[in-house]
Amino acid sequence: MRAAPFASVLLAALLAVPGASAQRPRPGPAAAPAGDSAVKAAAPADTVPDSSVTFHTLRIGGQTIPYRAMAATMILRNDSGAPIGRLYYTAYTRSDAHDAAARPLSFVYNGGPGSASAWLHMGAFGPRRIVTSDAAPTPPPPYRLVDNANSLIDVTDMVFVDPVGTGFSKPVGKGTGKDFWGIDEDGRSLEQFVTQYVSRNGRWNSPKYLIGESYGTTRSAVLVNLLQGREGMDFNGVVLISSVLDFETLNFAPGHDISYALYLPSYAASAVYHHALPQPADLGAFLDTVRRFAAGPYTLALEKGSGLAGEERAGVLRQLSAYTGLDTGYLDRANLRVTLGEWMAELQRAHGLVTGRLDARFTGPEVNLLRETAGYDPQSDAITGAFTAAINSYLRDELKYGGDQRYAVGGNVEWNWSRGGGRSGGWRATPYVGNDLGDALVANPNLRVEVENGWYDMATPFFATEYTMDHLGLRPDLRSHIALKYYDAGHMMYLHEPDLAQLKSNVAAFIAATSRAP
Repeated sequence: MRAAPFASVLLAALLAVPGASAQRPRPGPAAAPAGDSAVKAAAPADTVPDSSVTFHTLRIGGQTIPYRAMAATMILRNDSGAPIGRLYYTAYTRSDAHDAAARPLSFVYNGGPGSASAWLHMGAFGPRRIVTSDAAPTPPPPYRLVDNANSLIDVTDMVFVDPVGTGFSKPVGKGTGKDFWGIDEDGRSLEQFVTQYVSRNGRWNSPKYLIGESYGTTRSAVLVNLLQGREGMDFNGVVLISSVLDFETLNFAPGHDISYALYLPSYAASAVYHHALPQPADLGAFLDTVRRFAAGPYTLALEKGSGLAGEERAGVLRQLSAYTGLDTGYLDRANLRVTLGEWMAELQRAHGLVTGRLDARFTGPEVNLLRETAGYDPQSDAITGAFTAAINSYLRDELKYGGDQRYAVGGNVEWNWSRGGGRSGGWRATPYVGNDLGDALVANPNLRVEVENGWYDMATPFFATEYTMDHLGLRPDLRSHIALKYYDAGHMMYLHEPDLAQLKSNVAAFIAATSRAP
């Protein structure tokens, strides 16, 4: 089976870091960004930035949008000024803006950790996108690459960022993966990139946004706090797509029951989708009922542990079956605790199918029906080939960049999850960056956050996100600065074209509302 796409969190598949750079074709005069021009001509080629600039137009809402595309690299340096990283990015700027310096600017990236930005770039917000089959495997080449009428280029300039170890980005000089591959290491490297990009392109007065997906939301919490606290760069907004700030909510660890309760509403939504449960007249109302059961009777039952017995246990089992579509006997043997991998294998076992993780609407064949947990994610297999082909052909053929370099959609990263202590700074704990986002909101009371959630996202379930946002320790007035939106798809809701349009509408409205001058 194919490795899962690195749009998701905590993925195990590891691919090779890109090899040495090759000479890139340059379709027009494109000077190296100011600030790196002092690099000596004799310096190693991979420590010299380069770029390719092309010009395009796109029709959005009956309007023709002219824009400039820059495919480029930036050299990242250590405290001594020595080059340690070569970061690739794709920047789109609207070329007919009357006041370019005041136009909104968004930095966009995916997660992994170890994922390039290809997913949001080619699937959601870039000016070109790949057409894939909805909730089914996309047929092999030739693929369809089309103009994206749901691109954000009409409302914001965009910089799609490939962190070191992904895309064409890599360590250089004396740099190693350890300089970049960790929660704080990653945050500091992107802090340097954003600050340099803003300075070199005259964008300090632009309304600014971070848009991240999956682990990219973890990155955004860390990054916005660094940029505001250490660089004095206030942000207008942060968009969190399929969010995870508290990894304990995803961790089915022995002795920790919170994940079972937080996953239950997503199990219920997906069971309804696959007709393992009767179709409710109102899905939203049904899920509200499941939320109440999960946070109340189910959580209390789990807290009782082995003390739960008799009719009380039987009643919880019956209700749990009514909300998951799983047999009470199976739930009893599982001790009322079904992990995600077990649920993926069990929900459609009778039909010989495994259920998707990133998007439970996707299913795939399971040849070993005795398997206890799912062996793969059918959503990943359904789209990886299409997105990989799309980003590789687009960058080389249309943006005239890349040559024979390998573009790593998923990078070979060994992540440092430690932050020098746990939540309160003593014991190491499951990664948590909620404090980073909370601190950013306190420091900048005008900062706004919008969270995009898919009903069928089993990688970062919506109830876990709701729980996290409600436990940031914010005053009610600051908690009200966080808005949550919902979609009829999964982790990558933009694969469902109606949700792609809704996502564009929601994010565009968010940017418009938060970028107006007082």
